[in-house]
Amino acid sequence: MTVRDWDIPGEDRWPIRGSTHVPAGDARSAVVIVHGYLGYKDYGMFPWLASHLCGQGHIVHRINLSHSGMDHGHGRFDIEAVRCDTWSRGVEDLTLVLKAMDRGVLAGQGRGVILLGHSRGGSTSLLGAGRCVLEAAWSCVVGVVSLAAPASLRRLSPEDETRLLSGGEATLSSSRTGQTLAIGAGWLQEQIDDPEAHDLPARVADIRCPIGLIHGTDDQTVDPSDAVTLARANPTRSQVRLVEGGDHVFNTPNPFSVDAKPSQQLADAANAASEWIDGWVA
Repeated sequence: MTVRDWDIPGEDRWPIRGSTHVPAGDARSAVVIVHGYLGYKDYGMFPWLASHLCGQGHIVHRINLSHSGMDHGHGRFDIEAVRCDTWSRGVEDLTLVLKAMDRGVLAGQGRGVILLGHSRGGSTSLLGAGRCVLEAAWSCVVGVVSLAAPASLRRLSPEDETRLLSGGEATLSSSRTGQTLAIGAGWLQEQIDDPEAHDLPARVADIRCPIGLIHGTDDQTVDPSDAVTLARANPTRSQVRLVEGGDHVFNTPNPFSVDAKPSQQLADAANAASEWIDGWVA
């Protein structure tokens, strides 16, 4: 297995950054790991998951979305990048990654692609697979796995929404860096302007590839019933796996070494994802 870091241009001034794990021998597929809120490619479970899946014969790209605010490694967030983030920018980033793979800029050209997203990254992956089902760049996607994905994109409180629309900010804090990060009005405004494009269950209904929905039963951040809601939107293509005792990060600390023993919950989530991926690329 070899691992290398890379940057490719995003739609505006912030790049998409990634780390690619390449297995020895011919790869079976390519997996793109997409982080959630305050997550990044080097966070917690992601390096371990990438190494685990690469060991099973898959090329794995773990990426930092352009507006994650994160460089390579465990640095501080770029507050302005986070402020400019929207759901559509996340989908655009995934499109750019898929196009880079198709051109051979990133490894995986000609192989089926699985999107594996955690939390907000799971919702972004599902949103893109539904919105972009007829786009050529997305024709390589043969499956989507979500880990603890919210079923609704509009999760701000009414008070936060009012504050955003009146020129204020909604904030969230990183316990890792001690920074207070702000969500800009664009995050909400695009949802108000085009609610159909941001109706996640409706977009999931449009997905034509298999969908695997994994959720911990003890998730206090996103209710496990969200996985059931998403599955009901596309019941013929969806499978749900509830991980007993799993919290929002499947009981995985940050940082977490790729050589460490995973929690039972992370192992169960990884085994479920591997089982589905094996079936989709057989």
